[in-house]
This record gives sequence, structure tokens and C-alpha cells, in this order.
Amino acid sequence: MTLASQTLPPQSSARHHRHMKSLLVVPLTIFFVIFFVVPVGLLFASSLNPQTLGQVAVTSELTLDNYIRFFSRSSYLMAAGRSVLLATIVSMVTLVIAYPMAFVIAKTENATRNTVLLILVLAAMQLDMVIRIYGMMVILGDNGLVNQMLVALGLTSPDAPVQLMYNFLGVVLGLVQFSMPFMILTLVGVIRGINPSLEEAARSLGASRRRTFVRVTLPSSMPGILSGSLLVFALSISSYIVPALMGGFRVGVLPIHIYQQVAEGARFQFGATIAVVLFLISAGAVAVYLKVGARNSGGLA
Repeated sequence: MTLASQTLPPQSSARHHRHMKSLLVVPLTIFFVIFFVVPVGLLFASSLNPQTLGQVAVTSELTLDNYIRFFSRSSYLMAAGRSVLLATIVSMVTLVIAYPMAFVIAKTENATRNTVLLILVLAAMQLDMVIRIYGMMVILGDNGLVNQMLVALGLTSPDAPVQLMYNFLGVVLGLVQFSMPFMILTLVGVIRGINPSLEEAARSLGASRRRTFVRVTLPSSMPGILSGSLLVFALSISSYIVPALMGGFRVGVLPIHIYQQVAEGARFQFGATIAVVLFLISAGAVAVYLKVGARNSGGLA
């Protein structure tokens, strides 16, 4: 106990501790308000301003013309659906690939082997995203290593390479490679936190390793599955670099449209409108995902 808590009455001491705990969140609250709440608020306000070419400042004149334009054009609605579909597919593929690796890392008791596996996971995060994507372009391009190998095996011809880039598949592969470490690290912590006695009890009651995994380990790791999937979904639906490089601007997702409106057309108000729609779609999808995940894991909806 501190000297202050020894001299204060019990009720005053409890209030003092609650006051001190509340002070700990003040820096984060200030940072959150300045760098998230204020920018998002300005983004919403700008989306309600009339379209003025090259104007960035928020005005008091309000209109819904930008939203009417967005929802009246099929190209933007298709881009919104494509963004959600892309993020969903990437989340599912990343989870399927990352879970075995996370399980091995979490269950490995040898310290040296565990360190090596973690280094392999973390090594991918040490390089800049653009460098990693360019590395994938060398592998997956029309004249890349994969197509060269297929030509050498006689499975394809140099004149008709397998299209692994500048399409939806290329964007999926790029986003899976980018988000894999985040999913693995999220799952490792949760799997390690599963009480080993639960698995031992299932085995002692006659359950096989496979049944123990399906009935005990997998449900117990649901919080990590949900958290990792949400993280990957958020990273994928808002990604611009991967669709730009691996998709070659041919995969029309919402971040690409935002870039085109703001950087190429100087239509800041309509770009803000697309950004608001992207924000609302992401927030809505996350809310639905959380509710469904809470029900499936036995939590409160």
C-alpha cells in the first residue's frame, strides 16, 4: 500500500485509486480524439458539402448530392461489394493457412525451435510493404518464377502464361501474404492460453487427438479466430497498395476509387463520400461479425 492509501479512509482511498486509473487513459483519449474523432468528423462533414473541384476546406453548405451520385452508379456499388467480398475471402484463406502454423508455435515446447518459428513469422514484417509486394511480382508475373517453372514442366507455354497478377486472384494472394503474420501472432497468444487440463480431460475420457482438437481446442481458440479475422478483414478492406500493385488498378475496390477521386481528379468531397461509405461498411461488417462470433462462441450478443 502507498503512504496516501494508508492515511486515507477506505472510501476515500478507493476513490483515489479510481481517479488515478482514470488519469491513465487521458493521454490515449486525447490522442484518439485528435487523430481519429476529429479527422473522421471532418471527413463526414466534407462528404456533405457540394462538389467543388480542388477545394479541401469544409463549408457550412450541406447537400446529399455526393451520396446520391454514389448510390445511383452501379460501378461504385459493385466496388463496395467487391471490397467486402475481397476482405472476406482474404480473412478465410489467411485463417486456414495461419492456424496450423500458430498451433505448432503455441504447442512447441522446445525454446530454440519456437524462437526459429517466430523469427520466420516476424521476418516478413521487417520489410516494407512495397518491397514485399514487388518480391511477389517477381514470383507471380507473366515471366515470373512460377510461370517459368510451369513452362519448364510443359504445363503451359511462354505465349500463354497463367495470369496470377493484375486480377482478383493477385490481390487476394498479396493481401494474404501481407496479413498472415497478424493472424498468426493473434492466434498464438490465444492458443497458448488454453488450459491444457481441458485437452487432457478429453483425452482421458477416450477422445482421439482429432476429436479433442475439434471439440475442445478449436472452440477454445474462437476468440483468437474472431480477433484475427476482424484484424485481417479491416486491413484488407482498407488496403490501397496491394490492389494498386498486384491488381494494376484493374480491380476496382473502394480505396482505388478514393485515390482516383482525390489524387487524380481533385474531387475531395466525393472522395470523402466514398471514404465514409467504406468506413460505414467496415464498421457494420465488424459489428455483425462480432455479434455472430459472440453467439457461436457462447458469449453474449
